[in-house]
Amino acid sequence: MPLDLQTPVKFIKRIGDRVAANLATRGIDTIEDLLYHLPFRYEDRLHPKPLSQYNTGDMASLIGEVRGTVLLRTRSAPIFEMTIGIKPPAVPPIELSSRPERSAVERSAVLPAAATMQGLLQPPPANILETVKCMWFHGTYLKDKFKPGQTIALYGKLEGSRSGNALHAVPGSTRYKMIQPTFEILPDQNATGEDAEFISLEMGRIVPIYKSLGGETAWGAKLTSRWHRRIMWTVFRELLESTTPSPETLPTTLTQRLALPSRMQALQNLHFPPAGTSMLDLMSARTHAHRRLIFEEFFYLELGLELKRRKLRTRIGTAFTTDDNVRNALKQVLPFKPTAAQKRVLGEIVTDMRNPKPMRRLLQGDVGSGKTIVALQAALVAIENGYQAAMMAPTEILATQHYLAAKKLLADAISPHTNRPYRVTLLTGSLDERTKREARARIFRGETDLAIGTHALVEEKVDFANLGLVIIDEQHRFGVQQRFHLMRKPGPDGIASEPDVLVMTATPIPRTLALTVYGDLDVSVIDELPPGRTPIVTRRMTEDRASEVWDFVRKQVAAGHQAYIVYPIIEGANDDQPELDFAKPDEDPGAPSSTRASARQGGVSSAARPLSSKPASKPASKPSTQKQKLRSATEMFDELSHGPLAGLKLGLLHGRMSADDKEVAMARFKRGEINVLVATTVIEVGVDVPNSTVIVIEHAERFGLAQLHQLRGRVGRGSHKSYCVLLTGSSITPEAELRLDAMVRTQNGFELAELDLQQRGPGEFFGTRQAGLPDLRVANLARDRDILELAKTEATAFAEPQDPNRTDSEREAVWARLKQQWQRRYGLVEA
Repeated sequence: MPLDLQTPVKFIKRIGDRVAANLATRGIDTIEDLLYHLPFRYEDRLHPKPLSQYNTGDMASLIGEVRGTVLLRTRSAPIFEMTIGIKPPAVPPIELSSRPERSAVERSAVLPAAATMQGLLQPPPANILETVKCMWFHGTYLKDKFKPGQTIALYGKLEGSRSGNALHAVPGSTRYKMIQPTFEILPDQNATGEDAEFISLEMGRIVPIYKSLGGETAWGAKLTSRWHRRIMWTVFRELLESTTPSPETLPTTLTQRLALPSRMQALQNLHFPPAGTSMLDLMSARTHAHRRLIFEEFFYLELGLELKRRKLRTRIGTAFTTDDNVRNALKQVLPFKPTAAQKRVLGEIVTDMRNPKPMRRLLQGDVGSGKTIVALQAALVAIENGYQAAMMAPTEILATQHYLAAKKLLADAISPHTNRPYRVTLLTGSLDERTKREARARIFRGETDLAIGTHALVEEKVDFANLGLVIIDEQHRFGVQQRFHLMRKPGPDGIASEPDVLVMTATPIPRTLALTVYGDLDVSVIDELPPGRTPIVTRRMTEDRASEVWDFVRKQVAAGHQAYIVYPIIEGANDDQPELDFAKPDEDPGAPSSTRASARQGGVSSAARPLSSKPASKPASKPSTQKQKLRSATEMFDELSHGPLAGLKLGLLHGRMSADDKEVAMARFKRGEINVLVATTVIEVGVDVPNSTVIVIEHAERFGLAQLHQLRGRVGRGSHKSYCVLLTGSSITPEAELRLDAMVRTQNGFELAELDLQQRGPGEFFGTRQAGLPDLRVANLARDRDILELAKTEATAFAEPQDPNRTDSEREAVWARLKQQWQRRYGLVEA
């Protein structure tokens, strides 16, 4: 049967029903789905880069010949070793008559290196074949795979070979070795049968390398890069021969104006790049083909968000008034003179609340910028209009902090609207059933003005009498369905209300994410700190200087201040690991990744792409041979209490304590009854003790950048000079070096957020797919900001109802494509 983009993949030659069923579990049902499984890197097998142009530490793509193999039996594990010969590039003959006579010193400089210098990365004589030693630990499974004379493609990190020698190699010709490289055995030039048909896909061209669609599963062992290339070649050949043209997915006027290639041309050029394509552009996703597909993906995403914004404007919400009652209420609760930024942002929020259309606004600002007081003022606007307000936080500690802050702020305030005190209710999951039942009853009867809680607020049992405003704090930690339920809470009549929604985040959001994850929200930014705040001094120190740190903590306590000491885990080696948001405790920065399982895939070994092939700004510390033991909060609480900080009043706070115990510990710390609070990351947000001037973060290299910045924000909240000490272990990855250096260099949360996004990518930045992150197949939010900005502009223009340059058929095609993309690929809901 002829193929088209909607043909099920089972009808492609070499796939069949069994493989198709497995591909369906990876979201690949049709030929179109398969075509969007793009290569993750490329190898130039037309003009391979000579070995002489690489340096130690580079990620190298090499083509060579198998010279010899051996399986070494060692005490710890078998090691498979293979020697690969790399032919040097042809050197044109030199006309000696055209060169000036050289001096004796110059002549001596080009003599062969002495034997004692062999193996120290000296290049061999030009007429000797250079070799690379490849090693695989636990490599018994490879002993019968290779034969001398085979041509092989290698990809891996070049490391210096101290001996300079390798099996079946001229002494001194082996400058480099590769540990656990990925490999692909290339077909013989004299191959026959099916191999002969596809030999042009493997040699003499830029060759795409794919991540296996089967991962490390048993059935996925056959889905090698070679398999992918042959399948893709077959698909493109049959599509080109088909009488049914593949549909274009962007308006013709748009592609012509932006000089974008057609979709099928772009896809073909990415799977099989034409000769002359820049390898740099391919690897950085900057070819015309890449830009076309990236633009298309962002265009439909932004078009959907624009339609959501316009649809929201047609809904009926609540038009709040701001009369004298509201103004008098706001004056009562201001504990200090607001900053200009707070005034501006409150004005933007109130303007939205006056509008009869439902508000959807994102409020963001750096740590300590005063977002909570602005949110509580917005709540008062709703309350003074006779409505209820709800504030939802992701953790019980943060919800409790908001509850205590609201109670303190409203303690002496009388509502001008009702002439009685404001009624605030706390509802969290750990409360006993009777307390929760009473809280739900007060909310339902309208006896609560402001309800503060965790996910317990979105339970089916919770009904509001007259919900007018929803405030969602740290909203990226909630699943999209939880946010949706809170915004649709029914009243006593059972009809879902349409309250105003104010989303807060203490983690500054990079602009690319603000345009996507929060693309249907208006954005307000508090870009200045309250007066009196002093910059926090941030220092890095290694664990061998811990005694100096504890002496400094003692001096700060003696001066009347308080301190935090933060650990990544509660107790034990791997306990409470979810509190870390970046690195795993058992990572060995110097250990190579194992590729044993994937190397069995029919001559192709596929490994994960390294985080960075660029040299680090600082050399990473040499990893220790033993895994570094993480200190825990409970162990160090005992050790510090009886050791370096003996005599001081220490407290302990972690996520496994009951809500009452956590509240007691925080209350004692706030009252000054505890000098030093030993804690895990439960103090990351919402904890405000102005007398705290020091925070010590142990194993700082293990924390993510956003988390480090949030933890640092626990100090510097008073008028005293404050300090953040980052204690690190002996083994630090290059990526951790970048994070720690950034923490020392700047306190700008938006700058740190951009770096965090670049390092971890959008998915890890939010930590969960449920955060509402779109499922992007080609685009990268951290990399493609310029294309995203262009796509947003074009999508906004396309959404305008009248455009004389657009035909009805183009418009209908775009709407149909949008519906498919929105539901299936992006998976976004109301947020």
